[in-house]
Amino acid sequence: MTDPMLDPFTPAVELAAAIRRRELSPVEVADCYLARMDALDPGLNAFCHRDDEAVRTAAAAAADAVLRAGSPEELPPFHGVPLPVKDLLEVAGWPTTFGSAGAAKEPSQASDPVVRRFTAAGFLPLGKTTTSEFGTLPFTESPALGTTRNPWDREHTPGGSSSGSAAAVAAGLAPIAHASDGGGSIRIPASCTGLVGLKPTRGLVTGSTIAVEGLSTSGVLSHTVADTAAALDVLARHDPAAWWSPPTRRPSLTAALDGPAPTGLRIGVLAESPLEGITVDPACTAAVDRAVRALEAAGHHVVDGPLPLPPGGELAAAFTTIWNTGGASYPVADPELVEPHNRALREAARATDSWEYVQAVKRTQQLSRRIVEGFTAHVDLLVTPTMACLPPRHGTLLAGAGAQPLMPLLNSYPMAVFTSIFNVTGQPAISLPLHHDGASGLPVGVQLVAAPWREDLLLRVARSLELALPWAGRHPVEP
Repeated sequence: MTDPMLDPFTPAVELAAAIRRRELSPVEVADCYLARMDALDPGLNAFCHRDDEAVRTAAAAAADAVLRAGSPEELPPFHGVPLPVKDLLEVAGWPTTFGSAGAAKEPSQASDPVVRRFTAAGFLPLGKTTTSEFGTLPFTESPALGTTRNPWDREHTPGGSSSGSAAAVAAGLAPIAHASDGGGSIRIPASCTGLVGLKPTRGLVTGSTIAVEGLSTSGVLSHTVADTAAALDVLARHDPAAWWSPPTRRPSLTAALDGPAPTGLRIGVLAESPLEGITVDPACTAAVDRAVRALEAAGHHVVDGPLPLPPGGELAAAFTTIWNTGGASYPVADPELVEPHNRALREAARATDSWEYVQAVKRTQQLSRRIVEGFTAHVDLLVTPTMACLPPRHGTLLAGAGAQPLMPLLNSYPMAVFTSIFNVTGQPAISLPLHHDGASGLPVGVQLVAAPWREDLLLRVARSLELALPWAGRHPVEP
C-alpha cells in the first residue's frame, strides 16, 4: 500500500526537503498518499472530491521541474508536497459543495487566493475534504457528504468543521491539509485527532472576501509546529486587494523557531467554562495541568486571578447575531436542500434588521476590545482546554434535531466554548496534542492564546512544549 521508504506521517517540511535533495520524487509521494486514500478513506470519509489524474499530472510536472532546476533554492518551499483543500474554498476546475446538498455542481472557474498561495508555494492540491454544511457545525454528519470518522476511534467524530482535513492528516492520507476556523474549526479537529492547529490573527491570512465580520480565517492542520509555522509563512502575505491586510512584511515564523525559547512569561490559566452550565471533562483539565507544569518547568510564571472576561451570555448573544449570517457567504442553487439548522439560522438572520445587526457588530467589537486589553495587561499567554469534552460519539450531537433544528449547535457548545471567544477577539490561538485520555485513548488538545500579531511568540512556546512533551510517533492504529 505504501512505499516502505516513505513514512506517510513525515512532516511536510521534511518531505519538501527530501524532494529538493532528489531523495524522493513528487510522483512517489503522490502515489503513496493516493494509495492510502484508496485503502483507508472508505472507512473514514475524509475526501469528498478526488481527481487522481490531475494529481498525478501535477506530480509529474513537479518531478520534471526538480530535474530542470539548477539548484534546490530555485524551487518553492513546498515543491511537490500534496495538500488537500477543505471544501469551503474554491479550486479551479473542481466542484465546491460547501458541504451542502443545495450547492451547484459546476466546476469552479477560479481558485481562492488562499489556494493560489498554496500552489505558488509548490503544494499540489490532493482533493477536497469534507466539512459540515457552510462550516457551521463542529462535526460532519450530513446528507450531502456523509459522516466523517475519527481515525483514533471511528465511532467518534474527528471534530470540525475541518473534519475531512483532520481525519486525512491524522490517518496519514496527507502530510498537511488546509483548514479554516470561524469558531474553532481548526483547533477543535486538531484536539479530536491529535494534531497541531493554529488559528491566525484576524487579517493575517486573507481570502477572496471577509467572511462573518472577520471571525473566520484559513490555516492548516499538521503534525508539527514547524509545519504550521512554514505554512503560515506561505499564507501570511500582504494582500493589497483585501480590506484588512497588514502592509508590513512580517519576519519569518520558521526562522523564529530557531531562536531561544522564551522564558519568564506571564501565564494565565482558564480551565473552567466561560459559559455557565458547561462542565469540563476531567481529561481536558488534566491536559491543561500537564501543559502548565511544563511551562513552569521552562521558567514561566502562572499569574493568579481569572482573565477579565465579559459575561459569557452577553458575548454569545452578540457573536450569534453575526454567526447566523455565515451561510450568506456561500452560493446555494437549491435552498430547499439546505439542512434544517442552517435554514433556521437563515431565518433568524432575516428576522434581524440591518440596524440591529450593526449594533451587534459594534457590541462584539467593544467586548473584544475589553478582552484584548485585559489580556495584554494581565498575561503574555493564556492556557485553556481546546474543548470542554472528549470527541463525541456519532449521532449524539444530532439528538433532538427533529424537534428543534438548532439542537446540533446547542449540543456542540462544549466543543467550541473555549475556542469561539478568540474568533471574536481575533487573537492567534493554537491547539497542541499534549494529552490522551487514559480510558478511551482519544487525543486531548490544549489551547494556547497570545496577543494579536504574536504568532511568533505562540509558535516558539508551542515548539518548546513539543520538545518537552513530544507527540511525534503517536498515530492511530490502522484497521
